Amino acid sequence: MSEFLVGALRGIVMRGPAITATKGFYTDMWGLGLAQEEADTVWLRGTGGNAFLYGLKDGPVFGIEYVDFAMDDRAQVDRLYAHAVAEGARVSGTPAAFDDWVGGWGFEILDPDNRRLRFRAEARSLPEAPEWARPRKVSHVVLNTADMEGLEAWYRRVLGFRVSDYSADQMVFLRCASDHHSIALVRAHYPSVNHVAFELPTINEFMRSIGRMKERGIHPTWGPGRHGPGNNPFAYFVSPSGFCIEFTTELETIDEATHQAQVWPRDVPEKMDRWMTAGAPTAAQRMVMQGRPDPGFPNFGKGDGA
Repeated sequence: MSEFLVGALRGIVMRGPAITATKGFYTDMWGLGLAQEEADTVWLRGTGGNAFLYGLKDGPVFGIEYVDFAMDDRAQVDRLYAHAVAEGARVSGTPAAFDDWVGGWGFEILDPDNRRLRFRAEARSLPEAPEWARPRKVSHVVLNTADMEGLEAWYRRVLGFRVSDYSADQMVFLRCASDHHSIALVRAHYPSVNHVAFELPTINEFMRSIGRMKERGIHPTWGPGRHGPGNNPFAYFVSPSGFCIEFTTELETIDEATHQAQVWPRDVPEKMDRWMTAGAPTAAQRMVMQGRPDPGFPNFGKGDGA
């Protein structure tokens, strides 16, 4: 099977009113490190070598500033750019140097829900900083959309993502590398962020991270349990800004030669939670994961692009 057009998920930058004021939650409780702080942006790192995996940017609307993908090199950037333009995607311009702290070379694409997706090679890297029970990377980002089929088709056609599995007719799990999913799409009433998942290296570190949060009086709103699609343990929390965030580990690795996507039922409890420890998400949990409507960047390319 041919190589992927996209390298890997690097991270995500969230925006919202006074969101940078919540950095202490992530550094003191969630387990991230402060990589860089600017007037209106905070860059948070994990224990891996990426310059950041989660960003906080002050802005008038709660939502996603952009999702960031790591590209192998400029040649891969150029291949993706040529393919995206040929497919009629809305791009920020030809590949060029980014002028933010992360740096690198690449461009942005706007998806059909007006979300900015950033693709860059040669980004800043940091020395790895292994520390017990601290997130290593962003595992996946889950997006709500009013047009799940249309958005799935766009990610497959324009970005070369592949379908790993479906959760009934309500979710699709998409990969751009060997991880079971980097992006998942959820059928919803409007575009918004459903949740962002942070990967711990081992199951023991996953459980200890839940324990660290409990020691500080913050309990999971759903979990711990173990998903069917992806086979990954989960524990969901709510951030101070009202975003849903997840601890996870042991996400399934896909064998491209043998994997066959399947449809997982949502009415069989053991298919939703293999451990049968979490139960079904509550109505309150579903409301948090529904998120707030995110208008994205409808004026992309007219002053708010890359």
